[in-house]
Amino acid sequence: MSTGPDVKATVGDISNDGNLNMAQEECSRKGFCSVRHGLALILQLCNFSIYTQQMNLSIAIPAMVNNTAPPSQPNASTERPSTDSQDYWNETLKEFKAMAPAYDWSPEIQGVILSSLNYGSFLAPIPSGYVAGIFGAKYVVGAGLFISSFLTLFIPLAANAGVALLIVLRIVQGIAQVMVLTGQYSIWVKWAPPLERSQLTTIAGSGSMLGSFIVLLVGGLLCQTIGWPYVFYIFGGFFCACCLLWFPLIYDDPVNHPFISAGEKRYIVCSLAQQDCSPGWSLPIRAMIFFLPLWAILISYFCEYWLFFLIMAYTPTYISSVLQANLRDSGILSALPFVVGCICIILGGLLADFLLSRNFFRLITIRKLFTAIGVLFPSVILMSLPFFRSSHSMTMTFLVLSSAISSFCESGALVNFLDIAPLFTGFLKGLLQVFAHIAGAISPTAAGFFISQDSDFFWRNVFLLSAAINISGLFFYLIFGRADVQDWAKEQTFTHL
Repeated sequence: MSTGPDVKATVGDISNDGNLNMAQEECSRKGFCSVRHGLALILQLCNFSIYTQQMNLSIAIPAMVNNTAPPSQPNASTERPSTDSQDYWNETLKEFKAMAPAYDWSPEIQGVILSSLNYGSFLAPIPSGYVAGIFGAKYVVGAGLFISSFLTLFIPLAANAGVALLIVLRIVQGIAQVMVLTGQYSIWVKWAPPLERSQLTTIAGSGSMLGSFIVLLVGGLLCQTIGWPYVFYIFGGFFCACCLLWFPLIYDDPVNHPFISAGEKRYIVCSLAQQDCSPGWSLPIRAMIFFLPLWAILISYFCEYWLFFLIMAYTPTYISSVLQANLRDSGILSALPFVVGCICIILGGLLADFLLSRNFFRLITIRKLFTAIGVLFPSVILMSLPFFRSSHSMTMTFLVLSSAISSFCESGALVNFLDIAPLFTGFLKGLLQVFAHIAGAISPTAAGFFISQDSDFFWRNVFLLSAAINISGLFFYLIFGRADVQDWAKEQTFTHL
């Protein structure tokens, strides 16, 4: 990791703005062939790995339990399909029972297991982000990636040993995943020019949706053919091997990269010359605590990740229990919203940077506009979803639309912390992940409680609660959100603890 003087020395080689313009033109011609875009693709694979490991239990759990459907409903015509469909579903359950063990887990226990990935996760984000910001993200992220992939291989053994061991393993795995999700943002502090920040972070972030898509698409087929344990063996083993590529390919700073062109290096360094990217050990804690725009971002993270973790955990269960799809079809149908979301995340980032580069809107206007779109429309769609459960096509259309539109938040409030305090990106991302994982610990558990209730309206209640939380966070962000670099985030002005 380079120091502040190293960067200043490199900047000193650039004599005037003309050189910056030349470097910018050169890098614009290279487009997606640039090293920084290659880095975004590597981080996309990294996020792809983590989210396949987060989602693999969601697709496997319908096969791991004797029955994921909620208790029988008083009104069979509103909650259950025809007897033929039910018989087909039961026949499918018998098929995979012969190939892999099944467990007698209630909906409440399933909710706890799905949430357990987040139970210890709020212990790691702040230390991970802080250490990555000081020493560089390469080793923090690489270690977390390997530990999480390795532990994935042992999930079937832990499930056989008992619920308690499975929960403990997932807690440790969640902590390792936080190291990856938090630490990687320290890389962009020195690699992402301001006008490409949304673009690069959304390319990397789209790996989350792509990973969810692939594991749901392939996982359902694996569960129905060779058994649910192979979902963990195949994906865990593959990403353990991929970890070997991380360390030789990743560099924390373009100044030290051996293969980057001189023009691209000049462009990146000059674009970031006005912001100091080398934090010290001290943090302006008091200023952060009393800064309402930071709280607006924190609350947005909690609210938006409440819905995100709910969708991640329960999309396969919703499709299996409400639409009565078999394992293979459930995986395919569950994957559709995520692949559309992956594409829309990238398109949203490109659109946000386009609007900013052409000066159509101010940066804070773009952040708030994209956040409002990504919260309001999906909330309305999900509140309407239970009323169309009898129609498979409408249900899938609504799920796909919700995923596509909610991806706009990735270019809104979810990346806003890079704007207000780039000097403390690692620490702030860690703090934000704490709020995200608190939501992830509560959301599936609360949904499991609602689903276990003997009521006609449990899914409606789940979606109404999520929409209310999401919209409340949006209003707070619209009122207090800002996007300019703060005085306390500049090395020359911030005070010590």
